[in-house]
Amino acid sequence: MTTTDDHAQKPPRKDPWELPDVSGLVVGVLGGTGDQGRGLAYRLALAGQKVIIGSRAAERAAGAAAEIGHGVEGADNAECARRSDVVIVAVPWDGHKALLASLREDLAGKLVVDCVNPLGFDKKGAYALTPEEGSAAEQAASLLPDSRVTAAFHHLSAVLLQDPAVESIDTDVLVLGEARADTDLVQALAQRITGMRGVFAGRLRNAHQVESLVANLISVNRRYKAHAGLRVTDV
Repeated sequence: MTTTDDHAQKPPRKDPWELPDVSGLVVGVLGGTGDQGRGLAYRLALAGQKVIIGSRAAERAAGAAAEIGHGVEGADNAECARRSDVVIVAVPWDGHKALLASLREDLAGKLVVDCVNPLGFDKKGAYALTPEEGSAAEQAASLLPDSRVTAAFHHLSAVLLQDPAVESIDTDVLVLGEARADTDLVQALAQRITGMRGVFAGRLRNAHQVESLVANLISVNRRYKAHAGLRVTDV
């Protein structure tokens, strides 16, 4: 039987917008020389985050880091992974599996944020691919059993991220993962970027539809000559 005392002993419900301080974390961006990775690196560094971008060639990463400025450093992918607390995966889909498999040990114990969208393209435009594991994020989780894998930053315009004339990235970032501590941290990281808000959107098993939606956004952008993002209402 439930009593008044039982209800009184329950801890208060946590405020979903009470997020951790992530300002002291080092963020690595694998694929940091590509448009999406470069844009995220720029915005996070602009917000005061310590950022390291990774590439297959350390020299290429160093060159891109120098162009971005704001204290961004460049390294090869393995060093980037080892030196970072949080590692964003922003590589092309066709290189996703091989890269993560090669970095399994370097990414052990790290919080990994996968933002890769498995897409195909033909004369009709972009369309979603379905990985054997269900999604890019689930593939990452299967390849990195000793890492804490999350998914986020899928629906951002690389054009807007890289444009210094754009002061605010007014969009929501859907964050998925298995542990609240991890998704809270990624939400907080997203909210370091001016105008951006991180919103929890479920576990990794729901990542496929989040990744797939990018194909629809590409169609929106082509029709309306835009750089569309998402806003979640009533939260």
